[in-house]
Amino acid sequence: MTKFNFDAAHSVVEFSVKHLMISNIKGRFTEFDANIDGDINDLSTIKGDFTINASSIDTRVDDRDAHLRSGDFLDVENNPEIKFEITKVDEKSITGNVTIKGETNEETFDLSYEGQSKNPMNGATTVGFIVNGSINREKYGITFNQALETGGVMIGKDVKFQVSLEFALED
Repeated sequence: MTKFNFDAAHSVVEFSVKHLMISNIKGRFTEFDANIDGDINDLSTIKGDFTINASSIDTRVDDRDAHLRSGDFLDVENNPEIKFEITKVDEKSITGNVTIKGETNEETFDLSYEGQSKNPMNGATTVGFIVNGSINREKYGITFNQALETGGVMIGKDVKFQVSLEFALED
């Protein structure tokens, strides 16, 4: 069994959502943690969880971020964390239970194991993963929207994301 030591300084959580049916608004979360273990040579053995501090949302617009933290969206006062609990991993996908705003749903996302390298700064064998996916925010009770006079809605229901993670391995 290998211990994976999460490297937050070299990991990123980014997302995008359709705005006015014509563009994408992008953002990120700045505070998150991952706890996993398993055999790096057999990804199916990997278990663990990933937690995001929901109030760390950052779209580079303070007023929008405050609205996203409110009850209309993430309701961070009552739901401070977004969680992903791993239930299954294979060579190309990762499945688990996602909890947002008190609602839990099983989701499967694309997984890419990027390989391993020795970090010259600390000598640690480091591995990288990229997770890509999309969630329907309405499944998690995030239904705020407004109809547009030209048709469609102000905010898309699907939130696309990419999570890049690095871990230092410890036998």
